[in-house]
Amino acid sequence: GTSGIGRGIAERFSAEGARVVVTDIREEEGAAVAFGLGDRATWRRLDVRDETQWEAVAGWLRETFGRLDILVNNAGITGFEDGFVPHDPEHASLADWHAVLATNLDGVFLGCKHAIPLMQAHGGSIVNISSRSGLVGIPGAAAYAASKAAVRNHTKTVALYCAERNLRIRCNSVHPAAILTPMWEPMLGQGPERAAREAEY
Repeated sequence: GTSGIGRGIAERFSAEGARVVVTDIREEEGAAVAFGLGDRATWRRLDVRDETQWEAVAGWLRETFGRLDILVNNAGITGFEDGFVPHDPEHASLADWHAVLATNLDGVFLGCKHAIPLMQAHGGSIVNISSRSGLVGIPGAAAYAASKAAVRNHTKTVALYCAERNLRIRCNSVHPAAILTPMWEPMLGQGPERAAREAEY
């Protein structure tokens, strides 16, 4: 929730009157975003890849508020955060593939898993941020595209699971096209190649 789409979501929910809990691994940025949103916003550190941290945040939510009404699973990486490395189907390394799926897919799985118990008594809404890339693929970002396709399908699974149990918990995925947020900067770079990469992605 510290930049890009996540920050925009937090700001919009806050403007609509929601009590917002901003989470991220970037502590200073997260605290600053929550502070900027005012008294009804709070900051908690959360590495979405780590189930123990999800358990800690879920416990804190239960103790502090007694419930969770909405969860937005937004954390995502492209794999290019530390520089341009091959992410095409032929040259991507297994380690780089796993790193992207750990954030983009494991994080969504864990978020859904730990949100459902907090919503069971009163219902709620889980919103998973997928991508148009999960529908059409990206030749140069295979792991990212695959993870977003999996998010779309897991969203359907969660929705069906909750419906079968009459839990009154909605689960929907959102599929933005490419949005020029800070996440894309390492992949787009600067110089004469930037325009070509913007057109590709």
